[in-house]
Amino acid sequence: MFSAQTYESRRAHLQRIVSNGIILLLGNADSPMNFEHNIYPFRQDSTFLYYFGIKEPNLAAIIDIENQETIVFGNELTMDQIVWMGRQETIQEKCFNSNVTKCLPFSDLSNYLENVIKRKQTVHYLPPYRSSNKILLSNLLGTKISALNPSEKLIKAVVAQRSIKEKQEIIEIEKALQTSVDMHLLAMKITKAGMKEKEIANAIQHLAADQGCPLSYPPIVTIHGEILHNSYQQHTLEKGQLLLNDSGAETDMGYAGDLTRTFPVGPRFSETQRAVYDIVLNSFTTARNLLRPGIAFKDVHMQACQALVEGLIELGLMRGNPEEAVQNHAHTLFFQCGLGHMMGLDVHDMEDLGEQYVGYTTEEPKDTNTFGLKSLRLGRQLQEGFVLTVEPGIYIIPDLIDQWQAENKLSNFINYQKVNEFRNFGGIRIEDNFVITPDSYQLLGPELLKTTIEIENFRSQYVS
Repeated sequence: MFSAQTYESRRAHLQRIVSNGIILLLGNADSPMNFEHNIYPFRQDSTFLYYFGIKEPNLAAIIDIENQETIVFGNELTMDQIVWMGRQETIQEKCFNSNVTKCLPFSDLSNYLENVIKRKQTVHYLPPYRSSNKILLSNLLGTKISALNPSEKLIKAVVAQRSIKEKQEIIEIEKALQTSVDMHLLAMKITKAGMKEKEIANAIQHLAADQGCPLSYPPIVTIHGEILHNSYQQHTLEKGQLLLNDSGAETDMGYAGDLTRTFPVGPRFSETQRAVYDIVLNSFTTARNLLRPGIAFKDVHMQACQALVEGLIELGLMRGNPEEAVQNHAHTLFFQCGLGHMMGLDVHDMEDLGEQYVGYTTEEPKDTNTFGLKSLRLGRQLQEGFVLTVEPGIYIIPDLIDQWQAENKLSNFINYQKVNEFRNFGGIRIEDNFVITPDSYQLLGPELLKTTIEIENFRSQYVS
């Protein structure tokens, strides 16, 4: 945990912004895997972590703004539980570490809220993303699940506060990235023909666990990098292929890292692989160099797309005017997703609160219809203290090529004859994490190998 003063200060700031009523924050509960007592690894709700720092399951908290009172509701261990689990730090002790002095049994929460509702006080709560919390909220508030109405005021207040990372949060993120970089270097060391993708995925997960870190998301370790969130890891690696590794660690306090590198299964890239990789790297560099407060990330995304198009024109896969091609979204045959997203306590930070609040504003709404842009999680103007990813890529998807070619779609920009020569190429992505500084950006974590020469020099030490 951070200092008790940190959590007290965060809650005080939240109270000032919300200004009235009751704030109800739910923690997460244990989630059974296949029977009640065989549970998935517990992960606390990130907003609850942010304001209380307590990782105990089955907790809820009330911040009574008008009466200046904060209460945590939860049950201490019974003797039966102590028999099985041993004596542990009490909830009261954990609350003390968060500067909360009042703890009540969880069963008291229902009566407390019943009285709040009778007094017609406003109850602010966030959108629940777990079914168990949807049911709990429904029961606590005496309303149907379909009638739950999360507080937009609270959502906006939480997003505004959590978006600006404190120095101590940056330190935690860099801890996650130190382990994440170690994971990627290990993958580059051990990868060789004849291995299966799952062997690399298992090895990097083992390394993270040895360093006391879970993974911040299921790793994407695949020779089919064109499948954006590929979870299949049974392919056997062969020389001449590329391996895409998108993986990151999470610290004990919940802060995430998120890195992607693409490298050859053999010691060197082919000339074609090198050419495509360098196009992605140029797009990455173009985007990174634009990062600063005040610039809309959507504009950074579009400039990165134009850099991709310029390279694809040189390679013969596209043609015409690069700016016009991007305006017509012709680049989405090769880059179907967004350039990046916010990152922090969640690898996709605060995604449970809604992209329309986290990545966009009322003045800068999300385009939810246009292919490519509808997958851009972050479009708003950047502010000092934002932590985000930059992750351009080129993804050659045969099914998408066939659909577009059958429609003769945007053929004034797409050279389908040349594209079909690449239909089995796969995909390449490069991803790093940045914090926005007062006038620019700062790379977070140790610098990870990025150029083809750096990767080849490193790989050649371990594979022939």
